Amino acid sequence: MAKSFTEREKENIKRSLQEACKQSWTQYGYKKTSVDDLCKQVGISKGAFYIFFESKEALFCEVLCSVQEQICNVASEVINKHKDKYGVAEALKLIYREYDKNNFLYDSDSTDFTILMNKLSEEQADKIEESNHMSQQLFLSQPHLKFKVNADLAMSVIYSLIMNIKNRDSLPHNHMETFDFIVDHLIDSLYE
Repeated sequence: MAKSFTEREKENIKRSLQEACKQSWTQYGYKKTSVDDLCKQVGISKGAFYIFFESKEALFCEVLCSVQEQICNVASEVINKHKDKYGVAEALKLIYREYDKNNFLYDSDSTDFTILMNKLSEEQADKIEESNHMSQQLFLSQPHLKFKVNADLAMSVIYSLIMNIKNRDSLPHNHMETFDFIVDHLIDSLYE
């Protein structure tokens, strides 16, 4: 007979599975992260895994969307606390540092990420797309801020800045300091 879990145990196990997935995804990638290994780390059977997630892909989708949502929430708090372009600069720095910790956030052109996306249901793919849209809205829907340039250009610049993390290992100087310098000097060109 299968062990039943209390609601508290379920919450803790689900959270532990998400954290184990996040760590393994960052270190090994989607394909090399196995449900068996995640279950061993968390201390549950493989059969129990399916109490929490319908599939490996459902777990990965939830982790990706959850991390993006957490980043957006914290960045939004920073922007709302500092209702000027310098709040946006601080939020960008925060986002960049989170991307640095979670390479799956920016490795979307890898074969590993493509394999994951191909295995997602249409609903899961839509959920990820909505999550990406939420990230864009963070910079577009600030009534107390106004772009100096076309909004599409501003969003392209912001996206390019964050995605420059892919080049971090090829830079001759510390990539965090480089990013901060660029943001500090570029923010005046993007926002009034």
